[in-house]
Amino acid sequence: MRAISFLIPAFAGFLLAACQTASPPPAPAPEQAAPGVTPGTFRMPSGSGCSGEVERFQAVMDNDLATGHTTKGVHSRVSAEIANARSTCAAGNEAGAISQVRATKSRFGYP
Repeated sequence: MRAISFLIPAFAGFLLAACQTASPPPAPAPEQAAPGVTPGTFRMPSGSGCSGEVERFQAVMDNDLATGHTTKGVHSRVSAEIANARSTCAAGNEAGAISQVRATKSRFGYP
């Protein structure tokens, strides 16, 4: 009987030691971010004036599509409006292009 009472704590200690030596599962690779999460590799475009505004909003929209925060249909409509603002900017109408970007953001619920 004494041998059994000695073996039970030893066996329990063995089980606990086995649990503590197990390594945690590896973290997912950065390019395999969870759905709905912006990957760590995302970089907001730099630039000033209307061209910077246009490119940053397009990057946000592309990221929202890639992460599932918007649909392809909404992305296409917003991208078409961004293309109009890009053309306005290229024509030298900075204020008009920025105004178009702001109107599109407001219409689609972007700050």
